[in-house]
Amino acid sequence: MRITVDLASGTPQYEQLRQQIAGLVMSGELAEGDRLPTVRALATDLGIAAGTVARAYRDLEAGGVVTTRRRVGTVVTSATRAHGRTRDAARELVGLAAREGVTAQELIDLVRSELLKVATDGDADLAFRT
Repeated sequence: MRITVDLASGTPQYEQLRQQIAGLVMSGELAEGDRLPTVRALATDLGIAAGTVARAYRDLEAGGVVTTRRRVGTVVTSATRAHGRTRDAARELVGLAAREGVTAQELIDLVRSELLKVATDGDADLAFRT
């Protein structure tokens, strides 16, 4: 499992973790039943506070992506994956952005902006599940 934290980013560390783990689930790299590292182990590996990792895990649990059980740890509960064509389009978009010199943060901001437009325009054809 490849997870990194950008200490210089304006995005809170717990949100960086949440996004990356959710992305790994969506891509299929983490499957239902896979165990995540313990809070302490991941915090130590990343050089961040255990409370930061715990917050990310709580947010993932609130979103139904993972569940935490005593003696078992935190496991992936969501089998939700990006549909094949959507995943392929995302890869193409990332490749295009890289070729055009768009940074990862700029691409994320662009996609987030487009999602907000859909939400505020109320386009029923483009409604997303929450």
